Amino acid sequence: MMDWDQELDAVGLLCPLPILKTRKRLHQLQLGQVLRLLVDDPAAVIDVPHFCSEQGHTLMSSNTSTTEQVYLIRKG
Repeated sequence: MMDWDQELDAVGLLCPLPILKTRKRLHQLQLGQVLRLLVDDPAAVIDVPHFCSEQGHTLMSSNTSTTEQVYLIRKG
């Protein structure tokens, strides 16, 4: 099981709020720390990987097999 430093529960929020809140939370973390993001916005399966790629963060894992998606993002 992987560990994370902070968790952001964005369940119930729709685009662009999950990404905006993720950006704000990652800004507070130290380089290399990991954020666990919980979200149920269908657009997140596209938005989260794109955000990580554009911002230089590492998408360590994603579980999109249920309604509630779970992402682990390492701050880059």
